[in-house]
Amino acid sequence: MPVCSSSDCPHLQCVGEITKEELILKSHGQCQDCKVGGPNLWACLENGCVYVGCGESHTDHSTIHSQETGHNLTVNLTTLRVWCYACGKEVFLERKLGPHCPVPSTKTLTSPLTNNTQGSRVLGRSTSLRLPPTGGCEDLGMETEEELRPRGLTGLKNIGNTCFMNAALQALSNCPPLTQFFVECGGLVRTDKKPALSKSYQKLVSDLWHKNRPSYVVPTSLFQGIKAVNPMFRGYSQQDSQEFLRCLMDQLHEELKEPLRVDSEGQGGSGDRQAAPSREESNEAEMLIPDGPDSSHSSGQTNRELQKEKNLINDLYRGSGGDLDKNVDTTPTNEATSIVSSQGTIKMSSSPRKTNSVWPGMSSSPPKTNSVWPGMSSSHKKVSSFSSTKSQKKYRSVISDVFDGTIVSSVQCLTCDRVSVTLENFQDLSLPIPGKEDLAKLHSSSHQTSLIKAGSCGEAYAAQGWVAFVMEYIKSWWWGPVVTLQDCLAAFFTRDELKGEDLDCLCTSILRNGVKFCKVQSVPEILCIHLKRFRHELMFSAKIGTHVSFPLEGLELQPFLAKDSSAHTTSYDLLSIICHHGTASSGHYIAYCRNDLNNLWYEFDDQSVTEVSESCVQNAEAYVLFYKKSNEDALKERRKVTGLLGVTEPSLLQFYVSRQWLNKFKTFAEPGPISNDDFLCSHGGVPPAKAAFIDDLVVMLPQNAWDHLYSRYGGGPAVNHLYMCHTCQTEIEKLEKRRRTELDMFVWLNKAFQEEESPLIIYCISMQWFREWEGFVKGKNNDPPGPIDNSKIAINKNGHLTLRQGADSGQISEETWNFLHSVHGGGPLVTVRPNVSHPELEASSQSKEKI
Repeated sequence: MPVCSSSDCPHLQCVGEITKEELILKSHGQCQDCKVGGPNLWACLENGCVYVGCGESHTDHSTIHSQETGHNLTVNLTTLRVWCYACGKEVFLERKLGPHCPVPSTKTLTSPLTNNTQGSRVLGRSTSLRLPPTGGCEDLGMETEEELRPRGLTGLKNIGNTCFMNAALQALSNCPPLTQFFVECGGLVRTDKKPALSKSYQKLVSDLWHKNRPSYVVPTSLFQGIKAVNPMFRGYSQQDSQEFLRCLMDQLHEELKEPLRVDSEGQGGSGDRQAAPSREESNEAEMLIPDGPDSSHSSGQTNRELQKEKNLINDLYRGSGGDLDKNVDTTPTNEATSIVSSQGTIKMSSSPRKTNSVWPGMSSSPPKTNSVWPGMSSSHKKVSSFSSTKSQKKYRSVISDVFDGTIVSSVQCLTCDRVSVTLENFQDLSLPIPGKEDLAKLHSSSHQTSLIKAGSCGEAYAAQGWVAFVMEYIKSWWWGPVVTLQDCLAAFFTRDELKGEDLDCLCTSILRNGVKFCKVQSVPEILCIHLKRFRHELMFSAKIGTHVSFPLEGLELQPFLAKDSSAHTTSYDLLSIICHHGTASSGHYIAYCRNDLNNLWYEFDDQSVTEVSESCVQNAEAYVLFYKKSNEDALKERRKVTGLLGVTEPSLLQFYVSRQWLNKFKTFAEPGPISNDDFLCSHGGVPPAKAAFIDDLVVMLPQNAWDHLYSRYGGGPAVNHLYMCHTCQTEIEKLEKRRRTELDMFVWLNKAFQEEESPLIIYCISMQWFREWEGFVKGKNNDPPGPIDNSKIAINKNGHLTLRQGADSGQISEETWNFLHSVHGGGPLVTVRPNVSHPELEASSQSKEKI
């Protein structure tokens, strides 16, 4: 059967009939020109051509054959990857799988294909989806000899004092988990957010790691995008490379983030960049809970109200296994044990408690007509203010998956010995560079003992001993202080004393003395370390030029882990570093990066790329360092799956696996459980919005490979049939109908309000909430805005709520307010009276106040 595809490669029409058995037979043959054997021979796919030639690892006769004959398509007989010489890219053959499609046979290469490509493009109610080819070597880390050539050695042109950006981009480009995502999962880079920096970065990474790389690339598009996001980078002055990194990764996360699905227990997946509470963890549960009725600092009535509130919050938390009713008390005799055990009760104190959206003592004005407006379905009825509170979603992206870790911070009041514990996400660690006195304190045995008691990082120096300490101390007198990266980590994780002005006691709300220390709760896949070399004062800036020695392999985070941390792999190997030469006011940035294909080190100095020795790297003045988890078990697992994919035994079932997770399996030391939620909805089908590009989201694996991955990593769910979810389609149609209804009703009511010459009363609405609602009804936001929140525009004067002066508010009619309030709820009600001479208005107002 001839191959036909709707791919954007027009040369697929020239492919003739060929079976997989024929390809396997040719793979055991030789190059027809130089007689070299396999692997990695290439077969011409031109109709009627039987040529087989060698690849780039030899004389590359396959390319010569294409140039002489004009035959454009060739297939690698080892990996079955198809390459088009005319298009200069890899091409994929389309698959179409319908509800009555037979099980794909493994005897022929073309059996899963179909000529009816138009049917796969129709979304509607069709369950037929366009599917990618069976997951091959490129998805699981199998590289051919041609691909082992060192790519990624492309320079970046300096376009006006942009060495800070070039060094940062080269260091980031040599982080395999991130780069492989943009290279192999490029179809997932979809965003409608301006300036689409993720697409510019994807294009740049593709150019840097292209097979036929140029000597350098001009990063104009990305530079223009970053300047649009942050005006700080406009102009031609030198900027900070680490600040550029933060800005870039924050924007990439913002453009690529996806909401995490919350399971039945109210817990989302891992890698959450924004530590927002789940649906059960409402805003009311984010407050810091004081003592219960046994507290001597509260009255009985306050304790009873507090206990009720705590019970309510505990009910919310029981779904996620937490209990906020536990209090953490420590005594000086068991300080270390108590602090460690306190992590079981984590109190989110980052945000204040929010009150009920309907203010006490305020009765919302009823609408002039029925509470349910004409044309509104029952789903539009106003629900209770508590249940209608807009939940804060958790989000993840490839940035959070790769770089996010978690620190648990503990603050202990030295008066009451109570400990407050908070979790904080980090994308990088900004470490201080200790001086002579700090080093002596860190290395002293008494300080190590106190660190161990505090459960912090005394183990970091457990293996050092006195001899090494004395030698380093002698060196410091002659050559200055000898500072290691481990010293910087120990200085960061050591305990800090808090004076009275820094600590608000948890029990009495009185300023007390305390102590604060932090530990690592979860470790990131790639650890980004920033050394604080620059100190900026009001009148001057200074640079700390102290050399900090760092290991190329085996950086250990185990001494800094929390006792209840579930981290398994804590050893890291260096990937790349950013160096700064010069002073605080002027200087030059370069990067040293280890190429992942040949494990050699290179210096990236704008357009220049030069191979360097490891000693040259170790003597560099590091500013930002990128370390990656080191795990030999991950390499063994990839080899096992590679062997399973090489088995030619036919498989009765084919399983679909997330392309994102396969990228993790290929590049992460700990990929975690299989997660197919990125292409499945909560009902088990494919969301209609993702059906059009399902081939970018999944890879098809044979049953033996799936069985091994599932038994090793778990997760799932297992998927061997893809269909578009009808339930989601129905919900989308209902949501779209609701948008049109709300928008049309508002436009009609607002038009009538504008035509009213002298309104008796004007209702005010928060523009912040209104903008969210406007984005929802216009289709820019998928979620409704939640209840109306006028708390920021209202002020209480003499027991009456009035409009705050200069508040960001809009003016609407009473009918419009009643309509919006009947749908979304919330409050409080804020009005202004442009004409107080109406006696009927005053009488109505007085009667409402009496009520």
